[in-house]
Amino acid sequence: PILYSYFRSSCSWRVRIALAMKGVAYDMVPVNLLKDGGQQFSPEFKAVNPMQQVPALKIDGITLSQSLAIIHYLEDTRPNPRLLPLDPKKRAQVRMIADHIVSGIQPLQNLGILKQMGEKKLEWAQNCITSGFQALEQILQHTAGRYCVGDEVSVADVCLVPQVSNAERFKVDMGPYPIIIRINKALLELEAFKVSHPSRQPDTPAELRA
Repeated sequence: PILYSYFRSSCSWRVRIALAMKGVAYDMVPVNLLKDGGQQFSPEFKAVNPMQQVPALKIDGITLSQSLAIIHYLEDTRPNPRLLPLDPKKRAQVRMIADHIVSGIQPLQNLGILKQMGEKKLEWAQNCITSGFQALEQILQHTAGRYCVGDEVSVADVCLVPQVSNAERFKVDMGPYPIIIRINKALLELEAFKVSHPSRQPDTPAELRA
């Protein structure tokens, strides 16, 4: 497998976590979203992913983009350890939380949107994340065990950690979200979350390395 990734991309980080959880070895091709006007806009990368976004994964003779589509493919083809619960209600809760982050928070504060916000980008990002986390904290009151849904690591957790990292980068006050903080801390102790961390990637700048 070949993963096209950017060290700081939260969408790429989700896929790196899932690959690590599943024990899938891969080669990484870094795509720097800031260098050369954005390497994702190169004709070479557009041929890989017409949406000109990371991540993209070449695996089993196909090329996939969109982090959740990639993670669901990994779940279908490499089911152990599982990232979706067997229980249909818990499975639905996992998908709900993942969608909440992947559709309801992250796209509103991604690089393309922030460029358009100009000087207001920090305030915009903070507002988007805060409103999303207020709802998420409330949801987790009903679903959380050790992790987002019960005591098994799931796709919801794979999405949570990169989003908390974004929140910290944009200086969001995390005080009102004790459940999110607790789960994030527990997840960051797991090996798959450590090895996939932005501070430990081949394309991480020296000053940001762990």
